[in-house]
Amino acid sequence: MVKVLIIDDEEPLREAINILGDWKGLGIEQVLEATDGKAGLAMLREHKIDLALIDMKMPELGGRELLQIIEHEFPELLTIVISGFNDFEYTRQAIRSKVVDYLLKPVNRADLNAALRKGIDMLEAKRKKESEFISRNITLNMSLPKLKEKMYLSILERSFKNRSNEAFLPLIGADTPGNYFAAGVLRVLNLEQVRKERFHGDRDLLHFAVTNVIHENGDGHFQSFSFASPKTEREFVAIFTMIGGYGEDAAFLSVHQLKKVVTTLKELFGIHAVGGIGQPYKDVTDLAQSYEQAKVSLDGMDLLNLKGAVVRNGPPQRPQAKDNPSLTGRMPLIRNALENGNTSHARSVLAEFTRKWKSAEYFSIGEADRIVQEFIILLNDIAMDLDAVPERLNSGKDKGLRGLGLGGDFASFGEFELLLTQILDCYAAGIGKSLAGDRSSVLENIKAYIDNHYFENIKISMFTDKYFLSREYLMKLFKGQYGYGIHEYVQKVRMDKAKDLLSDPQLKIQDISEMLGYKDKNYFSKAFRNYYDCSPSEYRILLTEGEK
Repeated sequence: MVKVLIIDDEEPLREAINILGDWKGLGIEQVLEATDGKAGLAMLREHKIDLALIDMKMPELGGRELLQIIEHEFPELLTIVISGFNDFEYTRQAIRSKVVDYLLKPVNRADLNAALRKGIDMLEAKRKKESEFISRNITLNMSLPKLKEKMYLSILERSFKNRSNEAFLPLIGADTPGNYFAAGVLRVLNLEQVRKERFHGDRDLLHFAVTNVIHENGDGHFQSFSFASPKTEREFVAIFTMIGGYGEDAAFLSVHQLKKVVTTLKELFGIHAVGGIGQPYKDVTDLAQSYEQAKVSLDGMDLLNLKGAVVRNGPPQRPQAKDNPSLTGRMPLIRNALENGNTSHARSVLAEFTRKWKSAEYFSIGEADRIVQEFIILLNDIAMDLDAVPERLNSGKDKGLRGLGLGGDFASFGEFELLLTQILDCYAAGIGKSLAGDRSSVLENIKAYIDNHYFENIKISMFTDKYFLSREYLMKLFKGQYGYGIHEYVQKVRMDKAKDLLSDPQLKIQDISEMLGYKDKNYFSKAFRNYYDCSPSEYRILLTEGEK
């Protein structure tokens, strides 16, 4: 026996639900009504209710507060919420409470009965004694869509086992011979922009809206189901099921439905999306192959000529060029520029590559995604070597684009270029900040080394290799700090020391020359004359005359 409770303060809406619901067909034996949230809570405490339909906007005790109470007091209760389309706060609570479905006012017959069917299916699934796997692994407040999502993911990942999962097959229509299954991939090109502007920054709410649109684009003969991809931030997986019919019809309807979804998302939320569709198959486990085809079709779209809402099936129009230039070989130049604090030069190296990609006849979305990930890895390796990983990545759990605080949207090649520049700037800032604190100590170490080893053959390459700095940049830093170039400072230290040693008459000029690291006394004498305008011997005579 199934008991349903309608909780709504509007009598016309309660009457409409009573009239539109296919109670007998769904096997629902008793339908109760409550005139507001408080009355509904009292009836929940009095009766054993299986499924409650709750209006989110009610006086005194509203739907949001009621759902919070239900989570604690009635964890087994299944709920369907009813609200206006733009009530974001209500929708957020519905997501958190894991409701069976979310109905928009005005409620229509098809949506109401589809939601009720979900609830009944869930009740039946939980009540099946023979399905020990379900009762053991599904918490009572898990919704049927989440279960279906897990099933489809196991199929796409090729880990689904027919025998051990046989009890689940009816939930996805895989127990009926003659059905066709196809997979699609939908990519939202402006996800971060829409999330901030239209969904108050709530990622879960955006996901809920997109998947709802995909679910609603179906009927009894052709069904749609979707979920956010767990691997790729901007992508949604769509599963299309055609009840009976022919494979050609399933292929046509899959493309048609995804195009319809793309158009609806643009009209309702300003979401720009493109999609790829795989071939339909009779065996549900072949969805993995269909998904891979859809991915290839989507990733193969030409970013250089991407215009409008595009949905494609089949392989890309043109294969990616094998000789596309790679950033890997140019990373030493970018590293050198970043170490030298020359971000503009690093940008110019990057711009050189983006110009090459842009001048090509074809550049795919998949290639752009790969380059973004590769660029982050390469820059992160440099930053780790320099102990200069950006603070956002060190302090937070998120890595990649989200960890850098970047959205990652790009709907054109120009936006892709901008994203790469933003990634570079993030790392440049982190490296610059870290190295700025080290420069002073580096220069002090170099000066101290010269002061103590002036008699050795000192080469600038000793310091550039040790501190990973370019010769030009190191010379510029040292002169800016001490007023001398490195060679000039070595010469100064030697000449200052030479004057001290020449003041000791017991030391021969040849000995002094060797103590200062010169090859012979003639070379030393020449260097001394160039520096002080007199020879070492003349300087000694001047010292002696001065003492007299």
